[in-house]
Amino acid sequence: MDRRIDALDVLRGVAILGTLGTNIWIFTDPAGPLGILSFGGEPGVVETFLRFLSNGKFLGLLTLLFGVGLELQYRSAARKGVRWPGRYLWRAALLLAEGAVHFVLIFEFDVLMGYALTSMIVAYLIGRSRRAVTTWMVAAGTLHVAMVGLLTLALLTASPGGGTGSPGGGTAAVAYPGGWPDQVRLRLDNLVLFRAELVFIVPLGIVLFLLGARLMRAGLFEERGARLRGRLMAAGLGAGVPLNLITSFAGPAWFMVDRYLVAPLVALGLLALITSIVLGLRGEPGVLRRGLTAVGRTALSCYVFQNVAASVLCYGWGLGLAGRLDGLRPWWVPVAWGGICLLFMVLASLWLRRFERGPLELAWQWAYQAPFRTRAPARR
Repeated sequence: MDRRIDALDVLRGVAILGTLGTNIWIFTDPAGPLGILSFGGEPGVVETFLRFLSNGKFLGLLTLLFGVGLELQYRSAARKGVRWPGRYLWRAALLLAEGAVHFVLIFEFDVLMGYALTSMIVAYLIGRSRRAVTTWMVAAGTLHVAMVGLLTLALLTASPGGGTGSPGGGTAAVAYPGGWPDQVRLRLDNLVLFRAELVFIVPLGIVLFLLGARLMRAGLFEERGARLRGRLMAAGLGAGVPLNLITSFAGPAWFMVDRYLVAPLVALGLLALITSIVLGLRGEPGVLRRGLTAVGRTALSCYVFQNVAASVLCYGWGLGLAGRLDGLRPWWVPVAWGGICLLFMVLASLWLRRFERGPLELAWQWAYQAPFRTRAPARR
């Protein structure tokens, strides 16, 4: 399939900006990322609802789209007769390195490292039989559900009311040191704690990567996939959203179920809904669609640089708004998210007027091709 799938660019744009909708609550927490991890108290009704709108859903959507992208890479290699996974492993290694740099320098809860590790596994599964793929999905899904269930049980046991227990034994969150070098040091000192999410991302990623590839093959992004999209919307939005609303208000002890079990179900509904909307549109794209498409085409750059922008806005070495505007929480948080989203839709659109790829995508493509370049023979 050589034709670009328009819905994928829009979906990536929604997923990238939606992921910021989750991360913005981390950036704006006056206690820093350790405040998020402490589970030391329950947010108010308004903040809980606002978090419900994004928590886990767009991470799930982005994960499904990575699976679709992996399927497209596999198809491209098959058409060209290129050995698989072959060079794709180098692509995954670059993503792992990118994620590691992003984690150390910018953001504690980077997902790129988890996606890179997952893609290295799934690359060996993508071309196998349906039975083999199903077996891996069931095994990884069972492991994931078991881990989420055990941790949720532990949180409920530690906090009988299902609410305010801290996985660290009740230790209060430590405010983030003021300088950027101090933040880097804190990430390295708490490497295991901040990278613990990989334990959940990789098994869940295996399931969603393979599911995304399977949905791609089933024609989800084509007109013939209308019935499939309808079923996904019924399950993901009809059943998933009410369940997600319940787990969001059930208390911090249910955070893992909310983020890693129910939210991916909602992500399937969003995948189907947005695809149906894009397929149903006629005529020239509007401003919103063009902006989302631009972000989707520069997804890596927008993901990294929107986290940089949020850091500058919120942390002490920047404008320090996380502390200064704490009295206006939660109202100012979605405003900050909307402002950053608007900024990057504009910047991405302007950038693509001159370049085919985003700035990090261009650098990444150069690094990907570098080991395989051959020198042209010298003229005689």
